[in-house]
Parts: sequence; C-alpha cells; structure tokens
Amino acid sequence: MAENLKECRVPCKATTDELESLCRVEGVTCKDLGISKNNLTEYEVEYLCSYKRVVPTEKLKNGMTPPPQELFLVKWRGFPESMNTWEPRKNLKCVELLSQFWEDLILEMRRQKRRAVPRRLDPATASYMVQRAKLHVTLGHWERKLTALNLQRGGGRIFVRNHVDLEGPPRHFTYINDYKVGEGISLTEVALGCECTNCLEEPVNGCCAGASQHRFAYNELGQVRLRPGMPIYECNKRCRCGPECSNRVVQRGIRYSLCIFRTDNGRGWGVRTMERIRKNSFVMEYVGEIITTEEAERRGQIYDKEGATYLFDLDYVDDEYTVDAAHYGNISHFVNHSCDPNLQVYNVFIDNLDERLPRIAFFRHAQHQSRRGAHLRLQNAD
Repeated sequence: MAENLKECRVPCKATTDELESLCRVEGVTCKDLGISKNNLTEYEVEYLCSYKRVVPTEKLKNGMTPPPQELFLVKWRGFPESMNTWEPRKNLKCVELLSQFWEDLILEMRRQKRRAVPRRLDPATASYMVQRAKLHVTLGHWERKLTALNLQRGGGRIFVRNHVDLEGPPRHFTYINDYKVGEGISLTEVALGCECTNCLEEPVNGCCAGASQHRFAYNELGQVRLRPGMPIYECNKRCRCGPECSNRVVQRGIRYSLCIFRTDNGRGWGVRTMERIRKNSFVMEYVGEIITTEEAERRGQIYDKEGATYLFDLDYVDDEYTVDAAHYGNISHFVNHSCDPNLQVYNVFIDNLDERLPRIAFFRHAQHQSRRGAHLRLQNAD
C-alpha cells in the first residue's frame, strides 16, 4: 500500500512564511524556501512594529544627560514574532521601511488629533502600526504579482497604495490579461492578414483598416486619430508586419506605469497614472469574462444588490454579449466612473473580426490634461 502513496499530495495548512520561521527556529535548511547554511541565521527587517524614546541611565563624561535614544521594535523576516527585538535607529539600514513607518505613524497621529508623537506608543496605536505593516507586506506581494503579469503583455509597472484604511487585495478576484470566454461562446480568428512592410507609410490595399473600409487609426506616435464611435482595426497574427508595427497598439498591452490606490471618499479602489500620458494615447483594455446578455441580466440583479457592477455591454452592432470584470479582469476593474471622465472608449478588432465581440480599449481623453498622479475616470454608465 505504501507504494501507492508516492504520488499522494495534500495541501499544507501553514503559509510559506510560517514554514520559513519554523525552519529558522529549528535550524533546518530548505532549498524550496531558499534557506541554506549561509543564510540560516541572517537577520533582515521585515517590518517595524512599534517605537519609543528612552533616556539612557548613564550620563556623559561631562556630566550632561545624553539625548533620548530612539528604539524600534523589529519583526525579523523568517522568524516568529516571539523573536522581535528593540533596536536603536543606528542599527537599522532599512531606509524605505523607516520612511513608511513614520508616514503611517504621522497619519495616525493626525487621525488621533495629536500634535506630536508620544515617547512610547500605547498598545492600541502599536497594534494599529503592526496591522499597517502587515498590510504593506500583503500589498507588496500583490503589487509584484500584478507587475509580473502585466509585463507579460506590456511594459508598465503596477503600483498598489493604501493610505486610507486596512483593506487588502480584493478577495475572489483573479487578474488576467485577456478575455476569459464564457461557455457556449467562441471567437473566430481571422483567416488573412496584410502584406505591408510599413503599414503607416506604405500600406498595401489600405492595410487592415482599409480592407475593412475604415481609416488607419493611429499616427506615428501611436495616438488614435479617429473620432470616438469609429472602430479600430489593428494588424493581426497573420499579417506580414512585425510586432513593432504602427498599427499594433492595443495588442501590445499597457505601456504606462499605473497605481491602484484606495480612495478617501468611500469609492473603494481607484487608478491613477504614475507618469504623464499624452492625449489620445492608449491606456488600458477592459478585460473580463465574455458572457451572454441573458447571463449578464442575471448577474446584474445580484450586483445591484451588492451596490457595484462591472458589466460592460459589447453593443457595437448588436447587444448579444457583455464583459463581466467582477471576478476576472485586469487593472481596469479598479477604474472609477465619473461625470467628468478623462478616458475615452473605442471598439477594437484584432484577431477576431466578429463585430459582436470587439475588444474595449480606453484611450486618454483629448479634452483632458493627464498629468502624473491624475485619477483615471470613465464615463458613468447610463
């Protein structure tokens, strides 16, 4: 019977952090966890838990009382909280963690309407600082995961920031880069592509846009030059041109660095840009599950009761399908709606020319300035 258990696997109830802590406490190396004899006893600051200022008992040689010493309670990476230690400021080289700790502490002091940081944090404040520190660790893991997924199809980095509350990554949400096609729905791939070597300057038979009797969508900088409402036909996988073709913009993915941030007006998460975006430039695509309108009606009733909806109708020609980004989507899931939007919607066709199933692309609105840090907003649903 034992030989039948060789391939038997069960889920581990402990997290990798808990397993790493156990290994270090017991002095056990583990290749899968990255613990070797060389780094078994290395101490790295994971986060800072608390703060106090103490006056040294010994006086200086000149009889003067030395200035107060700043001490930080340190959680060491890979070690349990029972091994936390108080360390003087001079022992800590973690500049970013110190800056983050002080930013959180000052914001908390303002919330408590205190003018200055006390010499010793009370238990409630210290507990809150630990929760904030753990939140930063969780959001940091999520940020690295989203950036890695985004780099698979694009070049922009995704940041995650929450200076408002203790809300972490949304539960029951999976980040994806392309449509998740629902049951009973099929995408038909194009059978032909263009023969151009330079689609912008020397299009053959009008390139893909001309073959579809529409104008070429972009200028040499990749900015859309069609009026809203007109479709965009990009080159596809059967085209002769290469991946850097001027008529391949949306399919290259998100190019700008964006930030998912917690709003302070009760609207949950939002998205802002980390750099200036030129007008008419592609920002992001609306990605999610493609479902039928009947299924969208059913889900919409549930979402209305929850007070939020992520349904986007694909109604370029017929209202047969809908994109649902509630549980599967990309960064567009977090874009807020507004009566003063700075994103413009375009229907895009690439490898699938079924006009009932366009891809939804958001471009920077030509009438709005999009400076660094601008909150990205989409038109309110009707």
